[in-house]
Amino acid sequence: MIRIAYVIPTLDQSGAERQLTLLATSLPRDKYDIRVIALQRGGPYLKVLQDASIDVRVLGKRFRCDLLTLFRLRRELRGFQPHIVQSFLFAANSYVRLPGVTPSTTKIVVSERCVDSWKSGWQLNIDRRQIPRTHALTANSQSVADFYVGVGVPRDLITVIPNALPKAVSSYSKQQAREILGLKEEHRVIGFVGRFAPQKRLQDVVWAFQLLHQLVDNARLVLIGDGPERDALSDLATSFGCRDRIIFAGHREDAAPLMTAFDAFALGSEFEGMSNSLMEAMSIGLPCIVSDIAPNRELIIDDVTGLLFPLGKSPDLAKLCAKVLTDADLANRLGEAAREHVATQHTLEKTVAAHEDLYQRLTGLRPSR
Repeated sequence: MIRIAYVIPTLDQSGAERQLTLLATSLPRDKYDIRVIALQRGGPYLKVLQDASIDVRVLGKRFRCDLLTLFRLRRELRGFQPHIVQSFLFAANSYVRLPGVTPSTTKIVVSERCVDSWKSGWQLNIDRRQIPRTHALTANSQSVADFYVGVGVPRDLITVIPNALPKAVSSYSKQQAREILGLKEEHRVIGFVGRFAPQKRLQDVVWAFQLLHQLVDNARLVLIGDGPERDALSDLATSFGCRDRIIFAGHREDAAPLMTAFDAFALGSEFEGMSNSLMEAMSIGLPCIVSDIAPNRELIIDDVTGLLFPLGKSPDLAKLCAKVLTDADLANRLGEAAREHVATQHTLEKTVAAHEDLYQRLTGLRPSR
């Protein structure tokens, strides 16, 4: 069996944590011995992993550079002696590549999930200095791969493995989802799901909605999630005079099923890797209107699987939202093409197979049942 240790800062309900959990719980258990190590804390995915009988260790990291956590991580990896250590996100990617932490015979795979233009000089410098201790880097989109080539990672170290979207096991009907969110049947709903962080540029979405509700009767905006921008967005909506038409639903465990309440999905991000919420919206046949950035273009072909608008251009976003809300044929055509794209190109089976191929190439091991 191939022993794999997955290392990540937390097991919160977010994109990287979700992809790790999907991968760890989907690999054949008669071929792989899996351990998950959370540097800082557990979270909702802790129980999912434990319910799948996966060994999870939480190390209690408290500081940016926590020597006790480094010691604990070293002890866990030395005890487990994994063939592969795969880490996710900056802190974990940095910790596993520090000298002496990971066993010398272990292959190190780091996973980058975003076009990380947010990183400061010292973080990019750490990334560059740790390239010699990197056996492979997985990127969830070609845009992420290109970004890290620009940082200095050799292209032949990078494997692009897009995000996977599992088949939905449960959902709400449109009526049920709307009742939960306090929406009526006649409302025309634009929705967003994700973290209220600056890079999501939700102020552009709120401004677009201020224009939209003057063009489309009974328009409503639903924002599912939470984050540092929440209060500022509420204040902005109040200043625009449209706060009573916007539903701030907060963080929801059932965020994905609630998307059935939407008539369209909007995403104005400044940078992404490959948006999980966009993929979820596409998978249920929602017409999607998204910012014209490279990662989004890997999912959205303009006027085929969705619509693109210039980054930061709220009037353009408003016009396109009005278009899909008032043209049922267009909305249906875009939604069906989006559903088909995700169903055929982003299956969990493809993602698992791509990781298995990478692990076997790195270790030279091909476990048999």
